[in-house]
Amino acid sequence: MYDPKSSKAEEFISDSEIKATLAFADEHKNDRAMLEDILAKAREQKGLSHREALILLDCSHEDINEKIFSLAKEIKQRFYGNRIVMFAPLYLSNYCVNGCIYCPYHMKNTTIPRRKLSQEEIKAEVIALQDMGHKRLALEAGEHPTMNPIEYILESIKTIYSIKHKNGEIRRVNVNIAATTVENYRKLKDAGIGTYILFQETYNKENYEELHPTGPKHDYAWHTEAMDRAMEGGIDDVGCGVLYGLTTYRYDFVGQLMHAEHLEARFGVGPHTISVPRIRPADDIDASTFSNAISDEVFEKLVAVLRIAVPYTGIIVSTRESEKARERVLAVGVTQISGGSRTSVGGYTTEERCDDTAQFDVSDQRSLDEVINWLLKLGYIPSFCTACYREGRTGDRFMSLLKSGQIANCCQPNALMTLQEYLEDYASSDTKAAGEKVISEELNRVPNDKVRSIAAERIEKIKSGARDFRF
Repeated sequence: MYDPKSSKAEEFISDSEIKATLAFADEHKNDRAMLEDILAKAREQKGLSHREALILLDCSHEDINEKIFSLAKEIKQRFYGNRIVMFAPLYLSNYCVNGCIYCPYHMKNTTIPRRKLSQEEIKAEVIALQDMGHKRLALEAGEHPTMNPIEYILESIKTIYSIKHKNGEIRRVNVNIAATTVENYRKLKDAGIGTYILFQETYNKENYEELHPTGPKHDYAWHTEAMDRAMEGGIDDVGCGVLYGLTTYRYDFVGQLMHAEHLEARFGVGPHTISVPRIRPADDIDASTFSNAISDEVFEKLVAVLRIAVPYTGIIVSTRESEKARERVLAVGVTQISGGSRTSVGGYTTEERCDDTAQFDVSDQRSLDEVINWLLKLGYIPSFCTACYREGRTGDRFMSLLKSGQIANCCQPNALMTLQEYLEDYASSDTKAAGEKVISEELNRVPNDKVRSIAAERIEKIKSGARDFRF
């Protein structure tokens, strides 16, 4: 039974509905009349159903594919402009009781050193991240009831927010930890987190249970229903994701969209972000053993169709992807990327970068400044903005502003002001020159005259030493 409003995982992510959708797309993927009708609906920029989206993804007509990519770019520009939000992961601990066969943190891996950061070590990591220029972090930790209890996560969040080093501060902490209880989600909300992020890994229940043979994560329903519990616990912004390559990409693509439809149907707010990581090599993990890996071409189109199907959501691509792959998907839908990332515990303060505790290999190993410089020269605005979260523009309030197009009068100037902060405090001379050129050009694109004027004044104040302005 398929019911997007149901609270039961196997009803809002219905295997029979996904299989019916796959069969429907096989039948209609090259039906020109249907494809044109779907594109006409997509141009209204209100999204598509999972069935309509899969038909676009499967389409092989070159001329229609060109229209798909063109529309994805148009939709991204309308909702997000040239802004690209920057963040970095911070790994607290790699102790884990799960048996996930694609992750080196699985409990049977005896070759990986186990580490857990103390609060003093967290301070050092955060200072290193602040010295790069980061303002937004994504906390990562393995699932372990005694080594990584919720109290440790809460204490770590408090520590992170407390650190003010030079002109640096972390203004938003997003959290990517294992599925937990409504009570614990309330505690995370009270701790001031931004987005709660949890990757489903795969929506195929049979494969999911095979990939997670032991540990709490084996429970498909508990994991899949986590976003519902998070929202019940008061967390307005949640972020979904799958790990492409574990199951066939078409199945997980449909499941990902059905999850978004479910959250919209049950809570009135879809996912704040959708992540699209692909399987990567890591300690004790040979990615080549996963036969469902997808090519860069499929990956690019998948991101483009996601942008069309869920126009309001942020799409995240991490340093798992190469510079070349990231450039391709930035153009068609991605709105958030990491930079200067370390996927190991203590990786920002250890000269050797603690690669022996890394969760996965990093493809894009450039420094944050190199990534910022690259984005600027591609015509993007690297943004360190956290204003919506701190001004209470979360959940349905954020979505209503975004869908109306009014968010540009907040996000555009906030992006430019936080970029100016980065240029003053952390940028190389070449990056600073490129950034000031972009700010000069993009300031004129702020729609509201008054907001534009105030933003220009504040940018001058930032150059004189003032910090943390926001609309």
